[in-house]
Amino acid sequence: MRKAVKKIALKVLSGVAFVNHPKMDKAIRYYIRDNYYSRLNQVRFFTDDYLYKKKYKVIDYYGEFSDELNYTLPFAYWHHLNGTLKKTISCKDTKDLYFFSENHEERYQSRDATFSYVNYDTPNKTNSITKSYSKWARVPLKEHYKNDIFVFEKPIMVIANKYNIEWDGPPLNYFDIPTLDKVISTYKEKYQIIYNRPMPSRIVEDNSDILDLGDIPWLREKHPEVIILDDLFNKYQNQVNSFNHFQILVYANCDKFMSIHGGTATLASYFGGHNIILSKGKANPVEGGGLETIFNEFSSIFTAISGAKILHAKTEADIFNFLSLYY
Repeated sequence: MRKAVKKIALKVLSGVAFVNHPKMDKAIRYYIRDNYYSRLNQVRFFTDDYLYKKKYKVIDYYGEFSDELNYTLPFAYWHHLNGTLKKTISCKDTKDLYFFSENHEERYQSRDATFSYVNYDTPNKTNSITKSYSKWARVPLKEHYKNDIFVFEKPIMVIANKYNIEWDGPPLNYFDIPTLDKVISTYKEKYQIIYNRPMPSRIVEDNSDILDLGDIPWLREKHPEVIILDDLFNKYQNQVNSFNHFQILVYANCDKFMSIHGGTATLASYFGGHNIILSKGKANPVEGGGLETIFNEFSSIFTAISGAKILHAKTEADIFNFLSLYY
């Protein structure tokens, strides 16, 4: 019965999405329709969430890291504040993200990018033109993890890079070596630059193969003053729970970030200050990328998660313009 109702509701909501956004590509309206249904689905829990308010909610997630940070983690924190969170389930090395959960299980060893297609359990399902903040609460990672360990003579500037397959194609969003060289040469006297491009062994992967940029040996030779986060982790790994825990501790002491489209940018947006996000997207977002721009998410959800000033760079030239203005 529930499946039949869901099928009918999705058809009706497809019509609503078309009426509201007739000029959008059908494949883009699909995201809007699904978010409509996710919010409608929350009606089922009205009495549990607002009247009974017992610990009942089990939140189970193994999809993309960015969506988990944007939607699932704040949803879980809302339930924690509401007194209705019973258990959280996610991937390996996530318990420090869910520090507020009294019962967190690290059940999954890998992420499934297709999980979002079938997951309607959170009010915000995935990319969409509107967001619901009725069951969404800012998670105070910075406040909880700020520390006296990772403090240097100069303020920290984190460059969070990635170099991997994107949307079944070659890398599109990444800081190449000429860009890194120019940034580091210009700002190394002002900031203690920490470079983070996690190796495959450090993180739970989805379907995006990590490739070799040649950046680490180049940094060690050309810019030895830059701290490579992986090297720092080797020094402190016996004092932290995981690489994720370590990243959070370092990021919590930073107010200046450069990051890349995806989970890399979302995590960096959790710690306030300024975050330059390189997100080029494709000419046709249906082919992958660009939805954050179409749905204005760098000015909505990315800003909401900590109050950070998000600076969306579409080109390398944009990066240096933002650096000159804010760094």
